[in-house]
Amino acid sequence: MSWNTFGRALRMTTFGESHGPAIGAVLDGCPPGIRLSEADIQPYLDKRRPGSSRFVTQRREPDRVRILSGVFTDEETGGSITTGTPIALLIENTDQRSKDYSEIRDKFRPGHADFTYQQKYGIRDYRGGGRSSARETAARVAAGAVARRIIPQVTIRGALVQLGEKKIDRSRWSWAEVENNPFFCPDPAAAKEWEDYLDAIRKEGDSIGAVVEVVASGVPAGWGAPVYGKLDQDIAAALMSIPAVKGVEIGDGFAMAAMRGTEAADEIVMEEGRPRFLANHSGGILGGISSGQDIVVRMVVKPTSSILRPRRTITKGGEETEIVTKGRHDPCVGIRAVPVAEAMLALVLADHYLLHRAQTGRG
Repeated sequence: MSWNTFGRALRMTTFGESHGPAIGAVLDGCPPGIRLSEADIQPYLDKRRPGSSRFVTQRREPDRVRILSGVFTDEETGGSITTGTPIALLIENTDQRSKDYSEIRDKFRPGHADFTYQQKYGIRDYRGGGRSSARETAARVAAGAVARRIIPQVTIRGALVQLGEKKIDRSRWSWAEVENNPFFCPDPAAAKEWEDYLDAIRKEGDSIGAVVEVVASGVPAGWGAPVYGKLDQDIAAALMSIPAVKGVEIGDGFAMAAMRGTEAADEIVMEEGRPRFLANHSGGILGGISSGQDIVVRMVVKPTSSILRPRRTITKGGEETEIVTKGRHDPCVGIRAVPVAEAMLALVLADHYLLHRAQTGRG
C-alpha cells in the first residue's frame, strides 16, 4: 500500500493495523540535540487512549510508547537527546477482539472504507478495518509529540466545540476546562449537557458527529510559502487525512461567504512600533504564509460508521443484506480526534519551521 508517509523536511511514516501486533511511526528529519524521552510522548497518548471514559470505545489499550531509535541516552546524566537519525516509535496492540468481526467478514459496513479498500486492493482486513481504523492515529499522536519538541515556542491546543447539533457558548470558553471533562470541551455547561445527550445516543446503538477546533499560538510571521507550499494548504491536507474527517476550515472559513470585504479583511495598525491586527478572520494565515496571529482551524468529524443499528448493505458477492456492527466503538469518534488534530497540526508546523529555516536561515 502506498502513501503512508507525510511531510517534507520532517517526514512521518506510520505502520501497523488495528488488530496486528503493533502500530508505530518512523519520524525522519528531526534535528539533533533535542531532549526527548518516552515521558515526553506518553501524556499525549494518554489523552487519546481508548477506554478513558464511558463516552469512548471500551477497548483497553495502555498505549505505552517505546522509542526504538534516534535517541541517545547518556549513562552518566540519564538525559536523552535526539541524534538526527530516524526516530522509531512503537505502540503494542494488547486488547484486540477479532472475533467481534467474524459475522461481518463478508459484509461491507456502510460509511466505512470496507467497500473502497476491497475495490482498490482486492483484499481488506475486516477486523476493525486494518489500516483504515482510527487505531492508526495513535502513531500520529506519538509523532506529533516529537514535533512539539522541535517547536517549543508554539503552543497547540484543541477542543471539541460541537457535538451533534449542540454547540458550545463561546462566551464561556475556558482552556482550563478542556482538561476537566471527558469531551475536551471548553464550555463547562455544554460539557455537562453533552453527558446525557451522548448517553442517550449510545444506548440507542447510534453515533453522532462533531466539530474540533485547534489553535496554535506563538507561530511567527513567515512560515509557509506561496502557491503550492501554502501553510493552510498543508494544514487542510493533514487534518483531512484523519479518519472520518469530512471538512476543514481555516479562520472563519465557510462563514466568510456571508461577509463583505469591509468585514472580512483583517485591518492592521501600528502599536508601540509593531504591527497589530484588529481581527483574525483569516485564521492567522495570509497568502499561505503565517501572519504571526493565532492559527485557528476547525474540522468536521462524521458519525462513527460502526453502529449497532441495522443498516442495509451488500456482501462481497453482491448480495443485498443487513449489517449490525458489534464490538467496542466510539459513539462519537470526534472526542478522541482532538489530540489527533493537535498532533497533525504540530507535524505541519514543525515541517514548515524546518523548511523556513532551510530557505531563510531564520527560525
